[in-house]
Amino acid sequence: MYRSCAKCGKVHKVGFPCPADKRIYATTAERKLRSTYKWTIKSKEVRDKAHYLCEVCADQGVINFNDIEVHHIVKVKDDTTLFLENDNLICLCTHHHHQADEGKFDIEYLRQLAIKRESRG
Repeated sequence: MYRSCAKCGKVHKVGFPCPADKRIYATTAERKLRSTYKWTIKSKEVRDKAHYLCEVCADQGVINFNDIEVHHIVKVKDDTTLFLENDNLICLCTHHHHQADEGKFDIEYLRQLAIKRESRG
C-alpha cells in the first residue's frame, strides 16, 4: 500500500522512513531511549512544569498550548548523558520544535528558558 507523504509530498510505501523527515531517530539506541518508561515520566514532568505551554511562545508573550512537544536542546545523538536532564529539555510547539531542530534558535537561549522554568519550581 502506498501513501502521500506529509513531509516531502511524494508517494511512499506505508511505513517507509522518509529522508525528508528530520525527526527520524538515526540510531536504534535513540529509539530505545525514547520508548522507555523513564522518558515518558520525564516528558510529562517537563510538560507539567511548563504548564503545557510552548516556552518560546510564552517568552514572546503568546499563550500557545497547541501541539506541545518536549525537545532535547542538545540532541540525543550528540550526548546521551543529557537525555533526562531538565536543563536540556524544553516544551515547544510543533512550529518552534522544527525551528529548533533546524538550528534557528541559539542553544543558550533555549537553555536559559529551561533554567527559568526549573527555577519556578
